[in-house]
Amino acid sequence: VISGEHEIQIEGVRTELEPVELEDGAAVPKEFANPTDDTFMVEDAVEAIGFGKFQWKLSVITGLAWMADAMEMMILSILAPQLHCEWRLPSWQVALLTSVVFVGMMSSSTLWGNISDQYGRKTGLKISVLWTLYYGILSGFAPVYSWILVLRGLVGFGIGGVPQSVTLYAEFLPMKARAKCILLIEVFWAIGTVFEVLLAVLVMPTLGWRWLLILSALPLLLFAVLCFWLPESARYDVLSGNQEKAIATLKRIATENGAPMPLGKLIISRQEDRGKMRDLFTPHFRWTTLLLWFIWFSNAFSYYGLVLLTTEFFQAGDVCSISSRRQEVKAKCSLTCEYLTEEDYTDLLWTTLSEFPGVLVTLWIIDRIGRKKTMALSFLVFSFCSLLLFLCVGRNVLTVLLFIARAFISGGFQAAYVYTPEVYPTATRALGLGTCSGMARVGALITPFIAQVMLESSVYLTLVVYSGCCMLAAVASCFLPIETKGRGLQESSHREWGQEMVGRGSHSPGVTRSNSGSQE
Repeated sequence: VISGEHEIQIEGVRTELEPVELEDGAAVPKEFANPTDDTFMVEDAVEAIGFGKFQWKLSVITGLAWMADAMEMMILSILAPQLHCEWRLPSWQVALLTSVVFVGMMSSSTLWGNISDQYGRKTGLKISVLWTLYYGILSGFAPVYSWILVLRGLVGFGIGGVPQSVTLYAEFLPMKARAKCILLIEVFWAIGTVFEVLLAVLVMPTLGWRWLLILSALPLLLFAVLCFWLPESARYDVLSGNQEKAIATLKRIATENGAPMPLGKLIISRQEDRGKMRDLFTPHFRWTTLLLWFIWFSNAFSYYGLVLLTTEFFQAGDVCSISSRRQEVKAKCSLTCEYLTEEDYTDLLWTTLSEFPGVLVTLWIIDRIGRKKTMALSFLVFSFCSLLLFLCVGRNVLTVLLFIARAFISGGFQAAYVYTPEVYPTATRALGLGTCSGMARVGALITPFIAQVMLESSVYLTLVVYSGCCMLAAVASCFLPIETKGRGLQESSHREWGQEMVGRGSHSPGVTRSNSGSQE
């Protein structure tokens, strides 16, 4: 509910601006967001202040959160064989160790989304990081299997909140820089996975897995300290009626970037309820939400599936010898264990490095062909590479195919991370990202049973499942109703489509901005 005073003010903006739109077609000076009226929205301020020193600092801090998340994920593929040998665990208990982390993440991602929409992005992020740090270090001291199972589950519960750093980050980025910046944050994910493998090479032979668990929590510790520098999202503050705080935050960014603040009074597009699950299923968003859920599911299902398949394929040498190797293995006891060799670590490192070209390819095409087509292309390339594995290729060709497949599926994941915060309005942005992230965890939860259990009975059926899933995801990407390339982050879900700040670059900024400010 908005006050009468606001209604009059916004109505006033509308009547006052119409003659300006008719008379003045000239471009507006760059240093002012909207000299045509005396009101501006957070969107206008962020665009006017532009990208600068503040955003660079924010990039590094958000990147640390991602690096920590990646390390906690990568540790699973290193920890499993080690505990399998050390504690003589049967293979289903080893698989459960991986699954329990994803159960934690799945059960918590919507909760963290809700906390971020209700109490602020910074609050949600801070609690989740401290939670993960605490249980991450604690799991290094687990005396028995049941303890480590519970503690890793709690670590997963905390990791579920890390994607909220993208929500906070995206809300401070000007439109032109947004896609590139969110993708650059993903570089930190790749750095995290590579760093974890290198850490394992150094720590595992000498200090053992307990120290690996403790040392892997270091980026989280660094992030927890730097977290206090983070400001609360100005968009969130405005939406929760805290205008003074929002203005203070915007002034701080303007000062750090050495850019002028827009003139006039900060207004809100509309006060609305925050973060309700039903908002994701309004007629506007119903299809978008359902299709995005499937896209995120497929992304995680295929990405983590490929990570697990890589070690399986490398140990066999090629796809065709997996079937014959399986027959021999079945004769052995399930407690037979192999520690990871130096060669295994090298292979793990090579495939992990493929995430860097993945980021670069996505970075190059996402603003050229749009978000939807980028996701569709990534899924299609992954499907094609999976089908090529049907041929009896040697180890070198196998490495190349796995490298390309992983580069593109990680690129598809990144494109989804760019698209999702852009498509939802401020009120439901964190919840939208949280539920999508939850669906991704469902995919990650199921994938060990395909990549490890089904692989034992049929290699080809396994490859068909992954390939088919990505084909469907490519179709789903094409059917998404909204393309967000070149459009501003939405403040309100009540705005009409097409009346947002579409193509700001080509029109006079004053006209498009005034249009967005006077929607309600």
